[in-house]
Amino acid sequence: MKLLFASDSFKGTLSSAQTIKLLGQAANEVFENVEYSGVAVADGGEGTTDSVIEAMNGEKIYLDVHDPLMNTVKAYYGKFSETQAVIEMAAASGLPLVPTNLRNPLNTTTYGTGEMIKDALDRGFTDISIAIGGSATNDGGIGCAKALGVKFLDKDGNELEGFGRDLDKIVTIDASQIDPRIKDAKITVMCDVTNPLCGENGATYTFGPQKGATKEILPILEEGMKNYRDIIKRNYNVDPDAIAGAGAAGGLGIALKVFVNGEMKSGIETVLDLIKFDDRLDGVDLVITGEGRTDWQSCFGKVMQGVGKRAKAKNIPAIGLSGSLGKDADKIFDYGIESIMTTVDAPMELEEALTRAEELYYKGAIRMFRFIKAGMSISK
Repeated sequence: MKLLFASDSFKGTLSSAQTIKLLGQAANEVFENVEYSGVAVADGGEGTTDSVIEAMNGEKIYLDVHDPLMNTVKAYYGKFSETQAVIEMAAASGLPLVPTNLRNPLNTTTYGTGEMIKDALDRGFTDISIAIGGSATNDGGIGCAKALGVKFLDKDGNELEGFGRDLDKIVTIDASQIDPRIKDAKITVMCDVTNPLCGENGATYTFGPQKGATKEILPILEEGMKNYRDIIKRNYNVDPDAIAGAGAAGGLGIALKVFVNGEMKSGIETVLDLIKFDDRLDGVDLVITGEGRTDWQSCFGKVMQGVGKRAKAKNIPAIGLSGSLGKDADKIFDYGIESIMTTVDAPMELEEALTRAEELYYKGAIRMFRFIKAGMSISK
């Protein structure tokens, strides 16, 4: 029997790589003759760069960039071939980089993300995938675009800095000096949200509050975003409110679409393609996946859904080992997942479950494999 382990990380406790190790130990304990392999997986959010680096034996490229407040910070992105790189915008422009008391998206920028893209171009990468989750910003991506050579000018022709507070001051966009290497690069944007740029479901009102925008700040940001939207509509014949994902990462989605011709794709589907997941399914009898919590959200661009769909397409059964189950977890069965087991084996507080995560995962894996072994005996 050949098994493939492809689980998401359990946020704050187990990495994807740790689940592979624990599943391997449990499989060896339960089965006398088993072959297995594992691959680190992420859904385009936190941990994507590390997963791709590990799966493809890539390397980390470190560099100094500017964080959302324009302080210098050490970041890295992943190289996994001479032409291919993967970037997490959160490494330069993520919310954890901003102290809680300083979180205000009027004062944050994606400039550092643009610096990462420019560095990748400097090193000769022509196929760049960018995960855009977890931002601290609501600048419409103008900071990122500025770092790549786009100029955003006010009524007096002065170049703006590229913060959220600058959106309502933009009068002219001059992209004539954008890095010329952009036109020869393939830019893939990993994005699973479908929010437009403006409006009730747009970048500001949907994601602004979690980034520190108060009820007083939200209208200011929204008016600025509308101004930015209208200029894009006039200059580029593109309606940001009609593009799914334009409002992702505080509007970075539309900037990558308009200025670098980025292609929006599902995060998990992009990651599975990058790590050549379909090839890893060859000869496999059973896939083991999982995540920290499985619920209705698991069916919207998460690891279990993506892995289950790929396995189902090759008629390979897949099962999940998750930390817990929530509302409508059974909907994941529509995506190639045959069954789910949980690691928790008794009523306990969340803190205890997190503290004992490794022990509980291993014990859960043992129970799961014993069920599989029982099923194999029945089939005989």
